[in-house]
Amino acid sequence: MAILLAGTAGVGGWRWWHNRPPYGPDALNAQATLRLVDQATANAALKPVNAVVAYVGDQIFLGRVTWTRPPNPQKSSSFRIVLLDKRSHLMPGYIAVTSARPDEVAAGADRSLDIAQKRYPWLRGIGLRKINGSFWDSGCAISVRSADASPVTFQTVLRAGRPGTPPEQMAPTAPAAVEDLLIALISVGPDGQVYWAQRLLH
Repeated sequence: MAILLAGTAGVGGWRWWHNRPPYGPDALNAQATLRLVDQATANAALKPVNAVVAYVGDQIFLGRVTWTRPPNPQKSSSFRIVLLDKRSHLMPGYIAVTSARPDEVAAGADRSLDIAQKRYPWLRGIGLRKINGSFWDSGCAISVRSADASPVTFQTVLRAGRPGTPPEQMAPTAPAAVEDLLIALISVGPDGQVYWAQRLLH
């Protein structure tokens, strides 16, 4: 019995240490902005990356996330930046992104979004979606691989909804207001563990 209890305590201690954040969100003083812009403004802000092209009736949203570099960034840790439509709980299907270190940012999805979605109800919709027995990515988030990549600039286009769109292809639609969208910053550890998530723009 004593051996079993010692083993259980050891596992619990490892999990606590493994999931213990090296710093909290206050250390970053992260801030976000989001605004509606025209194509020329988006193109200029994203250079040398190509911005998403908008057509008549589309809306272009340009966002920026900044933070203060923590004193001792954890090796191999990263961030996820999420743009979520609070009306539909959907993320954009595509995001164009650049940063102070363009090679350290990319758009996509991974398991950390599923973990964050389960832990934070207000992030419902960022993880995998089960549709007709299959699992589908919910859209694009931004992966930031370096604490030195601030500021991160991103852009996406919302298009008018189309009747008959399959559920697995659903994405946020226009028209939308800035107030309809949420920006969150998620801290992710070297093994994909989620340390914390913070709302930057409600």
